[in-house]
Formats: sequence, C-alpha cells, structure tokens
Amino acid sequence: MKLSPQWLREFVEIKADNTRLADDLTLAGIAVETVNEKLDGSGDATVFEMDITTNRPDAMNHYGAAREASAIYDLPLKPLAPKLPACKPSASFPIEIQEPDLCPRFTARVVRGVSVRPSPTAIAQRLALLDQRPINNIVDASNYVLWEMGKPTHAFDLDLLEGGKIIVRKARIGETLKTLDGQMRHLTSEDLVIADAGRPVGLAGVMGGFDTMITEKTRNILIESAWFDPAVVRKMSRRHGLHTDASHRFERGADYESTVVSCDRVAELILASGGGELEGNAVDVIARPLPRSVLTLHLSEVLRHLGKVLSREEVSRILQRLGFDLDSADASNEDAQFSVRIPSWRLDVTREIDLIEEIARQHGYNKFANTLPAFSGAVVELPDAAKDARLRSSLLALGYNEAISLTFVSPEQAKQFSTTEPLMLANPLSDEASAMRTSLLPGMLDMLGWNLNRGASSVRLFEAGHIFEKTSTGRDEKKRICLGATGNAAAANVHEKQRPYSFFDLKGDIEALFSAFAGTVTYNTQTAAYLHPGRSARAQLNGATVAQFGQIHPDLAAAHKFRQEVFVAEVYLDVLYQQQLRQPTYTAPPKFPAVDRDFSFVFADSTNFDQIRAAVTALNIAELRAFTPAETFRGGNIPAGNYSVLLRAVFQSSERTLREEEVAEWSAQIIAALEKLGGTLRA
Repeated sequence: MKLSPQWLREFVEIKADNTRLADDLTLAGIAVETVNEKLDGSGDATVFEMDITTNRPDAMNHYGAAREASAIYDLPLKPLAPKLPACKPSASFPIEIQEPDLCPRFTARVVRGVSVRPSPTAIAQRLALLDQRPINNIVDASNYVLWEMGKPTHAFDLDLLEGGKIIVRKARIGETLKTLDGQMRHLTSEDLVIADAGRPVGLAGVMGGFDTMITEKTRNILIESAWFDPAVVRKMSRRHGLHTDASHRFERGADYESTVVSCDRVAELILASGGGELEGNAVDVIARPLPRSVLTLHLSEVLRHLGKVLSREEVSRILQRLGFDLDSADASNEDAQFSVRIPSWRLDVTREIDLIEEIARQHGYNKFANTLPAFSGAVVELPDAAKDARLRSSLLALGYNEAISLTFVSPEQAKQFSTTEPLMLANPLSDEASAMRTSLLPGMLDMLGWNLNRGASSVRLFEAGHIFEKTSTGRDEKKRICLGATGNAAAANVHEKQRPYSFFDLKGDIEALFSAFAGTVTYNTQTAAYLHPGRSARAQLNGATVAQFGQIHPDLAAAHKFRQEVFVAEVYLDVLYQQQLRQPTYTAPPKFPAVDRDFSFVFADSTNFDQIRAAVTALNIAELRAFTPAETFRGGNIPAGNYSVLLRAVFQSSERTLREEEVAEWSAQIIAALEKLGGTLRA
C-alpha cells in the first residue's frame, strides 16, 4: 500500500526529512519498502511504498502512521475534529440491527441538496498519488476518509432506498445483489447485508449495491459508517471472490469508536465540495457495546523481557503517544504497575507482553545491547532425531535433493493416493488446496513436473513430512518420506552411453535405506493402483507394509503430461521406526577357503526370489554364507510362463576347511527344498 509523507505532516509537525522518516518508521515496525521521490505541479509528491503487517490495520492509513511518528519523535498528534455547520432539525433516520453479534454499531447521516461533481483538485490529486481513481466528489470523500483515518464508509442515494429505512440482517435464501462492480451476487443465509425495506443494498463490509449508488442525478444521500465482525466479512469476501479496500480493513479489525467521527468527516468533505445541508444529527445505533479491555503492566516484566531499565516516564510517554490510557504508577514501589486501557483501534493488543512489544519497538530495537540469552539445562534430542538424520544423509549421498511441498491438496488428490477419508479445511486457500494431504505423492509429482517443464530432465528429489488421516476420534498424523526420480541414472561419458533410471535403481536406493535398520524386509507385487503393475513392489517388515515404490501408472503419467518414465516411493516411517538402527559390528574374515556351487532351476513366473531364498534359509545351514541369483533366462526351450534362474550358493566355515561330502549333502538339501517349491533342476 502507499502513503504520502506530506499527508502525515498534516497531523504531526515532523521536522525529519522523508528519508529519515521512512527509516524511523521502518525501525518501529511500520515498514517502508520504497521511497518514490518526485515533484509535480502541486509540489512534493513523494510516496512511501508500505508493507504493513496484517495485525496492524490501525497503521494502514495516514492518521495511524502519523500516530506512530508522534510516538517516535515525541510530538503532539492533532485530533480528528470535523467541523460541521448547524443541522436542519429532522426526525431520526430509522436503522434496525437484526444481527447485533455481527454488526454491533451502525452510524448514519443524511445530507440533502448536494451537487454531484468532480472532486476538488487537492483531493483528486491526493487520491491519484495513491493510485486511486477519482470518481466524483461524493464517492471520493468516502475514499479519502478511508485513506486518511482507515475507516471504510459508504454513501447511498437516499431517494433510491425503499421504505426510508436501513436494516442490517442476514440475507434470505434466493436473494441477489448487484454490486458496484456490476456483478450479480447470489446470496446465502451466511451473508450479512445492509438492506432497505425491500431488498439488500450492500454486502456488509465488502461492497455497496449498484441500484443505490451515487450518480449524477443524486441529490440526497445517506452516509453510513459501521463496525462489522471480521470473521463474517472475511468469509463473505472469500465466498464471493471479492476483496476490496473496505473488506481488507474490516477483516483485520476496524475501529469500533470511529464510526461517528468518520461519518462526520465524510459529511464535512461533501458539504465543502457539493453543497447541501445536514438533516438531523448523526444516527448512532449501538446494538452491542464493545468495551475496551484493561491490562496490567509491571515494570519488572518490562525489565525481565527487554533486559534494560526503562524509566516510568519513558514507558508512560510511549504508550500515551500511541493512544493507550494509563493511570499513575506508584513511584515508591520498585515493582510499579500501570493499569493500561487499550484503545479501540488496537485489537491486536491482548496481553501484557503485547504492551512490552509496543514499548520495545518505539524505544528502538537498535538501542538494546547485543547479549546472549540466558540458558539453563540441556538440549533434549527428539526420539527419532538419529533415525531422521541417518535417512536424510543417506538420501543426500544417493544423489537426491530435499524438497518441500504444500501440506494442502485437492480432495481428488487426497482420495486418489489413499483409501482414508481426507480432512477438509474449514477456510481453504482455494478449491485446489482444500484438504490435508493423505500422501506425499501429489506434492512430489507436482515438483517433478515443475522441474521437467523447466528443462531439468534428470531429477531426484525426496521430501520428509507428515500425512493426515481422518479417524473416528478426530485425526492422526503419520511420518513419511517420499522419493521421486526420473531421467538418467548415469550420464554419458567417453566409455559408455547414458543409462536411464529404472525400477532396479529405485529398489537399490530403498534397500540402501532399509539396510540402516535392524529387521528383515520382504517384497511382493501387491501395490496400489497408482503404480505400474509390472514395475512396482511393496516392502513389508514383520508383515506390515513399510513402503511402496515403482514406476507410476501410465494413466497417472498421462494426466500429469509426463513424457518420460517417472519413479516414486513412499516409505512409512511410523512402521520403519519401530526398528532400531543397525549397530555396526566386525567379524574377522575366515581363514579357510569358500566353496561355490551353482544350481540351474526352472520356476513358474509366479515364484519370486523371496520365496526361493526363504525356502533355502529355512534349512538353517550354518556354513551357507550367501545365496544369490547369478542370471535369469526366458525363451528358447524354456516353456512360456516360466523362467530359468542360475542360483549361486557360497559355503564357508570359520573353523576348518570344508569336506566335499559336506558340501554335496548341503547341495542335495537345497535341491530338495527348491524342487518342493515347484522348481525343476536343469541338467
């Protein structure tokens, strides 16, 4: 947002130049990002580009920023005191508030006999300086007050209000409202509207209605200034996709006490530019008072948090300049206390520590000595810290880069990668991010696609995070690690061609991760539908699934417009972390020679190596050091639906040289076990 330093100087006689003023405001937490200095025909036209945090709507205007400058330079702040002529006696304009919880206060003024014309040059130039398009003197008066004191107001054409009254109520099902932007809005019972006797004429706190807007034919107007509940304004703004300067401020908490003075200020500007006369006094309807809270501030707490002694006078000066009301502290008491009444425009100040923050930023953070914080105790490591570090270091060593994706996904993505019902957000950022993720895969696929679309053809990423599942008692969070890879596993060089990344590269990486943990992992082909049925596997630890990995299904690849093979893996850390990290042990290599034996068998395709290894392991041959597949073969004289595998067994003893008859006996046991499994020994 933009503010004019010359406008600020109308409320505080600041002696510092614009550059110094920008620096001082920034140090006090009212950040000035850029100072655009230029001169036009009207003189100084410098503009501050501001970055005001969302908890400070009171500073999103010139008077609020001037209040900050008043505290910084210890200068008086000129009060906002509109000067209005004597009003014409009249009956009070009827205002009915049916929703006091959502609209506690509504103020209005009637002005008759106005002339709608272009705004005075000074007002039009000032609005243009802030990138606000001048419209006419009535609308511009409302916009001017918004930027001057931060209070949204609105002007209705009084003659177009049916029944001569205003009602603040919930919209009725089926009602519509054409807003000032020309769009027809279909209202729900959750919308709060400003209505006349027959129809809605404004979306409360967001935008006025088209049918009662100010035109060249307008002669009589109703000025309104109200306070609306921030939550209901936020929901309406999101529901209708309508973010305005008014909703931006109401959503963050406008000033409850400023409705009358803002209404009077708009009336003052209109009377000065368009003539007319006031009819009756301001109609100020308070349906529900919002009392100002009172906090106790201890000087001992100021010292404890800031580490510096600040005098009672300094503390009192800062807070009073910012608009806080203080009683006098007991000077004889070392732990003096202030009773602090919070101003109506500071809804963000709710605790004693908030008051201490106000004191610190106005005193100047740069004035506090650089010291290390006090600490007693010891660092407590999280239970899984060592396991997390081991997996992360292993993945980095394997060539993966760590990435982070959004926790929010679409409901369709949440259901696609999980069988559990997703947790829906009450106030989502968008429809595409309205559910908590049930898997890390949607984010991983998006990140891989983002890299591929920008020319990175070989990508390896991993993400560690939580997934969220809906349960009968609420929700459950589980830790996961997701891997994603595509492109080449080995780049081309002078000795060999490039080798594309394959399922076996991913399986090797998974096995490298599992090798750090105790326990035995087995694999099968029972994988989820989003994985390629012939190029994927499921890893199980003690009967529980610990990972699923492989190439993504062609349909899923087509949906993401991938033009090359993409491989993913999701490791369930809540299962894996039930095992302890494997402790390195040393065994001296045997002094006696090893004996190799090869076995060539034919098996049905339904028999995998895990079954073969399990059958041999069950023999409990202590001298069997290794049992691995050397090569596989299909075709030729091997029947269809079968494959030939060459199995290699290594026997060795650490105590003696093995005898031939022992090796022959063990080999016979292995052959018998494999034939029992359905294998046929080849000649």
